[in-house]
Amino acid sequence: MSNKITINSLIILSALTLSIAYFIEFVLGHEPCSLCKIERIPYIGAIILGSLLIFINKWKKIILSLIFLLFVFGTIISIYHVGIEQNIFSESFLCEIGLNNNIKNPDELLKTLGKTPISCKDVTFKVFGLSLATFNTILSIVISCILLKQILKK
Repeated sequence: MSNKITINSLIILSALTLSIAYFIEFVLGHEPCSLCKIERIPYIGAIILGSLLIFINKWKKIILSLIFLLFVFGTIISIYHVGIEQNIFSESFLCEIGLNNNIKNPDELLKTLGKTPISCKDVTFKVFGLSLATFNTILSIVISCILLKQILKK
C-alpha cells in the first residue's frame, strides 16, 4: 500500500471509529467508562497528525512513528480494558476518573459526589457478543502492524 492510501485510510477509519463511538454514547445512550474515553486518543491523534502529514508532506517517518506509538498505547490500554472486563485484572484508579472536576458551587459538588463513575468491567454494549474494548484491541493491533510496516518500508 502506498503511503498516501495508508494515511487517507487511517484518517477515514479513525473518523468512522470515533463517529460510531459517539453515536453509541450520545444517540443510543451508553455511557462510556474512563478507559473507553482514553481509548479514543489514538484515533483523535491519527486524524490530527494524518491531516498534518497530508498538508505538510514533511517528516513522514516521524509523524507515522508518532501515530504508531499512539496506537501501541491504545493497544495496551485496550488489552488492559479487556482484561478488566474478563476479571483478569482489577480496576485501577483510571477507572475511577470521570467525576467532574469543574465544580463551581456546593450544589455541583453534591451532584458530583452523588454520581458514581461507570465501572470499566461493566460491558454495556456488545456487537456479535464482543465488547467494544475487544473490537478496539483488534483494530489497534491491525493499525499498529500496518503502520510499523509502512515505517520500516521507508
